[in-house]
Amino acid sequence: MAYAVQWIRSLLFNIQMYVAMVIVAIVFLIPMIFSQKGASLAANVYCWWVVWSARWMIGLKVQVRGTVPKGEVLIAAKHQSFFDIIVIFNCLERSKFIMKRQLLFTPIVGQYAYRLGCIPVNRGKGAAAIRKMLADVASGRVAPGQLVIYPQGTRVAPGDKKVYKMGSGVLYRELQQDCVPVALNTGIFWPKRSIYRKPGIATVEFMEPIPKGKPVAEFMELMEAAVEGRSRELMAEVGFYE
Repeated sequence: MAYAVQWIRSLLFNIQMYVAMVIVAIVFLIPMIFSQKGASLAANVYCWWVVWSARWMIGLKVQVRGTVPKGEVLIAAKHQSFFDIIVIFNCLERSKFIMKRQLLFTPIVGQYAYRLGCIPVNRGKGAAAIRKMLADVASGRVAPGQLVIYPQGTRVAPGDKKVYKMGSGVLYRELQQDCVPVALNTGIFWPKRSIYRKPGIATVEFMEPIPKGKPVAEFMELMEAAVEGRSRELMAEVGFYE
């Protein structure tokens, strides 16, 4: 019975979340067209709403650990669900994401993501995709701030394994910025391709930066060890063991 009630609450939450997206997009349409700040304000309002409504509608709270970066930095984050995008964006002051190119053609999401300075990547095109990503970053279209990349390139469910792609290492080398690894356990509460949302406390943790200037191979090893190791610990805290 408790599961059925939570499932219904989850369904209602999901519906209102998308309704809220449309409302916010319409309200901020004119500011978004004329200003990147308008798009950023709209995204912040929406992310705040999702986090707040998740708390009282489905009993899902958020805990952020570590020091949230303020300046220009590369962020390499674990990606388990849509919710971790919301939480990470809600934490940062001037963030933009490396995102799959198909999302640019998604109504509302694509238009706002482009105005925010997000960088589209053609997944599966290997070196060509990396070159295009670097060209977009170097073009000046991306305003200073925090650039978020998901090194595995897609959502990975808790317990699943997926290789860390070299694009994050190349970006680290070319940007010459410190990289902040981010671990999380959001996928435990917000499963991939599921209506059900589990109540509890989801944790996102910003870890100690990896200093700029390290060889790419060493960076990749350090980053993967930090993100995977700490994410496993955070998932174990809520009862999930690989």
